[in-house]
Amino acid sequence: MESMHSLSVLIARHAKTDGVHPTSIPGVWVIRASQPTEPLHVLHVPALCIVASGRKQVTLSDLSYEYDAAKYLVVSVDLPIGGQVIEASEDVPYLCVRIDLDPGMLAALVVEQGERACAAEDNDRGLFISDSDPSLTDAAVRLLGLLDTPDDIAYLAPLVQREIFYRLLTGEQGGAIRNIVGSDSRLQQVSRAIAWIKQHFARPFSIDTLAAEASMSPSALHLHFKAVTAMSPLQFQKQLRLQEARRLMVGRALDASRAAYEVGYESASQFTREYSRLFGAPPARDVARLKASPSRFVSA
Repeated sequence: MESMHSLSVLIARHAKTDGVHPTSIPGVWVIRASQPTEPLHVLHVPALCIVASGRKQVTLSDLSYEYDAAKYLVVSVDLPIGGQVIEASEDVPYLCVRIDLDPGMLAALVVEQGERACAAEDNDRGLFISDSDPSLTDAAVRLLGLLDTPDDIAYLAPLVQREIFYRLLTGEQGGAIRNIVGSDSRLQQVSRAIAWIKQHFARPFSIDTLAAEASMSPSALHLHFKAVTAMSPLQFQKQLRLQEARRLMVGRALDASRAAYEVGYESASQFTREYSRLFGAPPARDVARLKASPSRFVSA
């Protein structure tokens, strides 16, 4: 409990305003929200998220998860998820640290530890919630504490990050973490399919082509892709298209028809229908809402 309080103090010190803030430690971010937020859909990178105060809800397809200081979240592959802060106030803001997972560092730990790094349970899902681990929280406190002594970051931050990844590997979801770097794991095969979809999301693809990229049969790809992402490859592609269209309309001021065309839609009406289903409002109204109140949308 004391270490979680220390973590909240450190996050608040380095995230003085609402939003997602990069730190001087590569791959480490601090997040603050002083009120509940609207849902925001993002392509989340592999990362560990520890909430020090407040509560958040994340959605993956039709699955929903909540976590707070009693839980931590890990995303093990690139996933299109929705995130919404559901408990926060000016007095007790939502405070979170996100530590991006380093495949190289994880792979080195797996090689060094061999079978000792593998926990008993193997989780296929690309997102999971686990009970808070005091040793993990203590390490996060020491990592963020380095922000107050910047000259130490280059030397000490990699050591603390290594400890954090060790705690994940030896924790209750160690099998899922190990799969991130296992060259012959189903997660790695699905990761290759995800990378291919990310690169080609704006154009049609065949399941046979995607299966070949993942070195799987089409039936195995369907099965394991759904197990990891909670959606089919085509549903995954659709989410990427809609998220990119939203970014184009907000960031580059494209109208809905142009954005739809840019991300691969041939039918404007289909685009509007699917956009409204995902984001809760038609494109023009949704973009106007985003621009009018950006502080109500916080990711990570």
